[in-house]
Amino acid sequence: MATSKTFIQPLDRVAITLMLLLSLVIGFMIFQGDVVAPRVREFTWQNQQIGAEDISFTLNFSRPMNTKSVEENLRIEPPLAGKISWAGRRMVYTLLTPAPYGTNYELRLEDAIDRFTDGLSGVDAKNNKNRVIKPFTGNFRSRDRVIMYIGADVENQGQLVLYNLTEEKKNILTPKDLVVMDFKPFPGGEKILFSARTSNNPDILSAQLYTVTTGISSDPETPAQPAAKVDLVLDNKQYQNLKFDLSPDGKTIVVQRGNRNNPSDFGLWFMPSPSNTTEKPTPQRLQSQPGGDFMITPDSKAVAVAQGQGAAILPLQTDASKPLNFLPQFGLVQSFSKDGSQAAMVKFNTDYTRDLFLVTNQGVQKPLLKTTGSILNCQFDPASPTLYCLLTQLISDQEYVEQPYLVAIDLKTGEQKPLLLLPIEQRNVQMSLAPDGLGLLFDQVIPQRDPVPLSANLLKTEDGEVIATSSLWLMPLLPIDEASTSTIKPEKLPLVGFHPRWLP
Repeated sequence: MATSKTFIQPLDRVAITLMLLLSLVIGFMIFQGDVVAPRVREFTWQNQQIGAEDISFTLNFSRPMNTKSVEENLRIEPPLAGKISWAGRRMVYTLLTPAPYGTNYELRLEDAIDRFTDGLSGVDAKNNKNRVIKPFTGNFRSRDRVIMYIGADVENQGQLVLYNLTEEKKNILTPKDLVVMDFKPFPGGEKILFSARTSNNPDILSAQLYTVTTGISSDPETPAQPAAKVDLVLDNKQYQNLKFDLSPDGKTIVVQRGNRNNPSDFGLWFMPSPSNTTEKPTPQRLQSQPGGDFMITPDSKAVAVAQGQGAAILPLQTDASKPLNFLPQFGLVQSFSKDGSQAAMVKFNTDYTRDLFLVTNQGVQKPLLKTTGSILNCQFDPASPTLYCLLTQLISDQEYVEQPYLVAIDLKTGEQKPLLLLPIEQRNVQMSLAPDGLGLLFDQVIPQRDPVPLSANLLKTEDGEVIATSSLWLMPLLPIDEASTSTIKPEKLPLVGFHPRWLP
């Protein structure tokens, strides 16, 4: 009778040995439990400088976490209110309001546990050190509080001045041979687009467009360009440059221009913002009906223009003959909310009164106020449903004397809260709302009453009045429902200038 024998080959012995060793290792790991504590792998704002456009940060963890323990143990100093959402190991913290500028922040997380500790009691979980997160500390800061204005003193007359309120440091950006007339900061604050005429030419229609560097970098890891580097963007050889606007994304410039030799050749032009290349951008004509005041929309893809008996929204393209939208009942767009969902619009009535409306992208048209005076400026608060407006009230019908004042309007209730009454006959007041919504900047221009010799270097308001001097004021802001708002007084800044603006 034949018998068969099975022999174990050498390769089988090696495989069996490895399987036994692997089983022992797995058993040892199960017996030992987790040997590495959970930790924060990434904090997206670590050592970053944030602005009003930065509304959320992310924490990435090494393992799934007990969400409740993370939310209860997360600390931010100074506090920043926000809401939390989760996607696996990622936690997203979205701010309810922009972070106040000029502040250093610290984020701390400790005593949080991972998801696999859910079945343990609080004491058992904390006693198991491998279940408790490795303590984490992160740091970030918000941008400095920086303002810009046109100098009105003898030393810096007509020059663009940058003042850092956080560091109390002043920097002159433009040369003395240029008289700045208007300016718009780029989103990151690294450059400013401005219009200016030469100091030896009194013609206000001779303005050219320039950019100038601020010496500020929005990225702490990227060195800033040297300040006060001026480059010509658009000359005035064939066309006069009347007004301009810069898109919110900083990529497009819209200019209202008129042909020097043909007054009927008048309208809007658009062009890309200058890049780091040597090639200068070329403006293109926006083919549409002539219009008045204009403003680029928040999505940077269209421009709102006062056109005929209404307000038209035109696409930023050469053929803009067909408006994207037309609102015949409104004559002027004062402001857009940051997300573009709302706009403050002015209706001009036949009885010479003006109505201010809140218009939404859902078709809602809500009246906010009626005035016999003027609606000079309105800006949406980025931190609350509030609209800040610079208005005038008619003091004398016969001589048409107006008195400007500042008011806060609650967009939910329609409640108006007067903030400040300004001196009579100061219609040339300019105001600017801080990007974090915590301050209102405005000027008080004093016109020259006594006759002065004609000079090309004289500063003038938009109404053509010669400026004798001008002061800058800063009013701190609180939510409209706070009773203390009525007691807040503006602070006079130690600066002589006009046309103030906040750097984003």
